[in-house]
Amino acid sequence: MGFDPRDWPTGSRGTRPITGNLDALLQENAALKQEVLRLRRLLDRYERLEREPRATAKPAWVSVDQAADWARLLTQQPGWTQLRAGDDHTGLQGLIAQLNRSSFLPQLSLEQRLDRLAPGLGRDLQDAVQRLTGKQRLAVLAAFALYGVSAREWLADEPRRVVAELRQQCQRLERTSRSRRPGSRTRSDRGSAGESHSGPPPGADPRRAEAYRQLGLAWGASREAIKKAHRRLVKQHHPDVGGEAEAFRRVNDAYQLLMA
Repeated sequence: MGFDPRDWPTGSRGTRPITGNLDALLQENAALKQEVLRLRRLLDRYERLEREPRATAKPAWVSVDQAADWARLLTQQPGWTQLRAGDDHTGLQGLIAQLNRSSFLPQLSLEQRLDRLAPGLGRDLQDAVQRLTGKQRLAVLAAFALYGVSAREWLADEPRRVVAELRQQCQRLERTSRSRRPGSRTRSDRGSAGESHSGPPPGADPRRAEAYRQLGLAWGASREAIKKAHRRLVKQHHPDVGGEAEAFRRVNDAYQLLMA
């Protein structure tokens, strides 16, 4: 059926000028068909993979067994019996609430704050501590509220230090809850953060103003000045050199807010 140009009569000189071109076109057409078939098979394979469930899932930040090991280590440390579960204003529960209030995103829960630091961490942590007793669960959560993502290493390697730090923070919370007026700053807060040399302008963001005060800088300090102040205060307050974890966290939060 159809017309085959190769049957066309020869030219006046006995040649068939289009035959070579046609053979090349037919070969190219056959090659294109093979390529189309190959691409269709490849597309079908990708579509099947998309429909199939994933064979591997991302490992959880915190497992149930890890949380149980941390709780066991904490209960074996000196000072554990002096820790109290407390309520919204005292003890471990009050400490978690206070650390959330003092963060630069006070409207977020601990789970939400941790998810901001490492996506999925807050959710995994809440799931992992469900089987722990009330005080154990609060102690692990308070450690994460205090140390952030690095709490995993602190709980596994330095549980004695964690219990001591939690006791110190809870004792400070109980003292300040009786004597500190809302919105005021203690002398230790001013000493650890340093005072700004000039106040913020009217209508300035109060969170940024507080961040400058935490770093001991004047309002509107340069990014280079912020970096230098951060390096200096990190060396001063890092827990590895005997500093307080809460002051270390405040310095880091202030730096991240101002550099954002």
